[in-house]
Parts: sequence; C-alpha cells; structure tokens
Amino acid sequence: MAALAVEVFAASDVRSVRLWRAPDNTRLVFDLSGPVQHSVFTLSAPDRIVIDVGGAKLVTQLDQLALSNTPITGMRSAQRTPEDLRVVIDLSAPVSPKSFTLAPNAQYGHRLVVDLFDQEAGAAPSLPTTAVATAPQVPVTPTQAPPKLAPVPGGKRAIVIAIDAGHGGEDPGALSPVKGQFEKHVTLAIAKELQRQINAEKGFRAELVRTGDYFIPLRKRTEIARKKGADLFVSIHADAAPRAAAFGASVYALSDRGATSETARWLADSENQSDLIGGAGNVSLDDKDRMLAGVLLDLSMTASLSSSLNVGQKVLSNMGRITPLHKRRVEQAGFMVLKSPDIPSILVETGFISNPNEARKLASASHQQTLARSIHSGVRQFFQQNPPPGTYLAWLRDNGKIPQGPREHVVGSGESLALIAQRYQVSLAALRSANGLRSDVIKVGQTLQVPTAALAVQP
Repeated sequence: MAALAVEVFAASDVRSVRLWRAPDNTRLVFDLSGPVQHSVFTLSAPDRIVIDVGGAKLVTQLDQLALSNTPITGMRSAQRTPEDLRVVIDLSAPVSPKSFTLAPNAQYGHRLVVDLFDQEAGAAPSLPTTAVATAPQVPVTPTQAPPKLAPVPGGKRAIVIAIDAGHGGEDPGALSPVKGQFEKHVTLAIAKELQRQINAEKGFRAELVRTGDYFIPLRKRTEIARKKGADLFVSIHADAAPRAAAFGASVYALSDRGATSETARWLADSENQSDLIGGAGNVSLDDKDRMLAGVLLDLSMTASLSSSLNVGQKVLSNMGRITPLHKRRVEQAGFMVLKSPDIPSILVETGFISNPNEARKLASASHQQTLARSIHSGVRQFFQQNPPPGTYLAWLRDNGKIPQGPREHVVGSGESLALIAQRYQVSLAALRSANGLRSDVIKVGQTLQVPTAALAVQP
C-alpha cells in the first residue's frame, strides 16, 4: 500500500510546452507524463498570468518558444516545492485566460491547455476559467459583429464561399508515409489555392476559416462561416484509411440517418475526434437544451441538405475528370463540421494521404491547383443554376447575362415529388415531364431537372 501511495502522488513531468497563435488567441499546451491539478490567475501592473500546477515538475525549457506576434513577452518558472510548479507568463497586453486538462488519446498523453484570448481595447478583464475536459465541447470565445459584405458591380453582393482547411495546430490530422507531411498542411495549401481562384472571379468571394497553423474547434468553424455571411461551407480534407491501398477522392454531405457506408462511418468517427485531439474546453448545453436544439436542427436542415447534395455532386463530377474517385456519388455521414442548419455544407476528401502514391500527388503544388480548380468549377456550376437572391450572379441571370437553364435538385431524405414541386412553385405534371417520370416515386440521391418558369404554368 505504501508503494502504491508513492506512485499515486508522484509528480508528473512537464515534458514540453507548445505554442500556437490564432487570430484572436494564443494557445499554450503543456505535455505531461501524468494527470495534474492546476489553477490560473491574473496579475496587473505589469500584466501577467500565473499558472500553478500541483503535482508537477518542469523537465523542459521555456525560452525556446517563438513568441513573436503574441501578447507573451516572456515565460519563467519556479519549483515552489519538489511537486508544485509555478509558471509566470509576462504579457504586453491584458488577456482573458481559459484553461483545461485533457486525458490521453491516440496521439497525445496528458495535457494542460491554456488559451489566452485577446481583449479588445477598453474591454473589461474577465476572470480566468478553469475546467476539466474529457469530451469535445464548445469553447467560450469573444463575440464579433458580422462583417458587412463588400458590394460588387450593380450594387449586388458577392456569393460568399467559406473554405475550411481541416485540422490545424496541435491536431495534425492524418499522417502520411511521406516524412514531414501532415494533413493539416495539405488542406491549408489547397484551401488557399481555392480561395485565390474563387476571388479571381467576379461575383464571388472566398473566406478562409483557418488562415494559419492553429486549432479551431469543429463547431466554431461553422460559427466563423456564419459570421462571414457564407452561402456555402466547403471543408477540405485528405484523410487516412486503415488500408494503405485505399485511394480516390470523395465528397460528403451530412446524413440524417447515419453513414451510407463503412468507409463514410469510419471517416466521420475519425474526423469527429478532432475536438478530443485539439481540446475545445468544457462549455456545453444541458441535456434538455441539447435535445431541443437537436430537434430544431433536424427540422431546419432539409433545404440546406438538398443544396449540399446538389453542389456536392457537381464538385464530385468535376473532380472525377482530374483524379480517381473513391465513390462516384456523394456520400453521407455524420460529420460534425457539416451540421449547419442554414448553410449548405460539403466535406471534400481530396485523396487518401495514407496512400503513398496519393500522398506524393497531394504534396504537389500543381496537383493542389488542379484539385482546387475542379472544386471551383463545381461550385460555380451550382451557383450559376441556383444564385441566391440579391447577388450579382442572380442579377446577371435575371438580365439574361448567363443562361437560365433548368435548375437541378438532388433528392434528400424524406422528400416527395409533391414537396419538391411545391418548393420550386412548379406543377407536378411539369416536374414529371421534365424528368420523364411515369409515377411520383423518387429515390434519395436522384438528380431532378426543375423546369423554368415557362414550364411552371403548365397544368
């Protein structure tokens, strides 16, 4: 029993300290050999953060961190007792700290995470928050007013595409057999190239959800897209599979009935672990609120899911012209990052980074450019057929500047032909005629041609 007691209370080592800078915060991650207790408090004149870690000793250096572009001017430590560590962070400006611990997972051991959120000028300082996190949750972040959309010719707004580069920061994503290649770097490179191509086209504006190598919780990614006024959310990935031989690109939309294949289910489970890897704190709704939110989410998602399947199929078709496909139809799975009820959302798997051949292609700037071009083409085709009201593209279509050919609708779960006809304000007979249907039976995933206004008046 005595030996056990010594083992339980033995100090954990702080083996390394890592730092990540995001647009609105700085994250410090302390890698530990075991669990610890900790507290965080702030001091002023001068501004400092003090972290007391009980049951820990420092076995690394703090002076090797790159502090440029952060509010941190220096870090120092003292071993108050053999098992009580104090770390003092000197600051150039006040911050709002938030801290939590994370249990080990497949990639990391025990960790203590300290997020230092930038304060706006004149903002009142907030008290530090300390918590224990064991599951992916939603962090507290400063609220920001939605940006005003830049006008385009004709006084009409641009169509906004939010591009989400998967993973980031201490969450590297899938690992490649190519040394030094991580999914987080590949996805950011493709996302930046896609942004460049979209922004070169009049009437479109692309916004990056993640602009650098830092972690963003899954739910905050859709929150950022919403604040940017996104008409479409595109999440870029290059995942791994249990078999190194797996290859090909895929496109996913959200499933309201679970995954459509074992591959889709495996990938969704893998992606949804990102918050466990990165650590998103411990703020969550209670069970009742979560249940109510889930019901409302399900009720409001039908229209955006249909658009997601539609744009997803166009992107997939264009990708199939330049790279092998893993599946030739849009897959559906429970990706958390796609669960936005008001923004059509797709997840693009550009290839399997676990496949040595595809890993080499994904590292190539020319292949990244080609992939981005195929995604861009699919997005353009979708919005030319379905321009949001008030946009420059809708103005072009309404003034005969672009063809107003038949719209397309990809049938979603729970939809009937009558419901689709009502949504587009066309008659059932016109909808049947446009698609050569002999009955009203349709299948999920089926692409329907929706007749134009000229046909809508037919009985």
